[in-house]
Amino acid sequence: MADTDSNPTIASAAASETELARAKRKERLGEVISNKMAKTIIVRVERRFPHPRYKKVVTGYKKFYAHDEKSEAKVGDRVRIQETRPLSKSKCWRLVEIVERNPEAAPVA
Repeated sequence: MADTDSNPTIASAAASETELARAKRKERLGEVISNKMAKTIIVRVERRFPHPRYKKVVTGYKKFYAHDEKSEAKVGDRVRIQETRPLSKSKCWRLVEIVERNPEAAPVA
């Protein structure tokens, strides 16, 4: 009679199941356009697609409200956001990582 908590193979299998479930969440790469709210950033995501009729490549933009727990993202930063449960009326994304810092927003020495 083996206990499931003491068996490392079962514990690692459960951990990999949660990783697989989390891997299915959507991720987007975008630019922070506002960080004026507490623990919330607004990220603009660019999407390029051919126009349905004229086939010209069109750039579409969409704004996402994302949760930034440590308020570390600044305006102009390129960030990766991931889908999550609804955190408020309009916020259902969270900050995963800051891909590239905005060099112009560097603090003045």
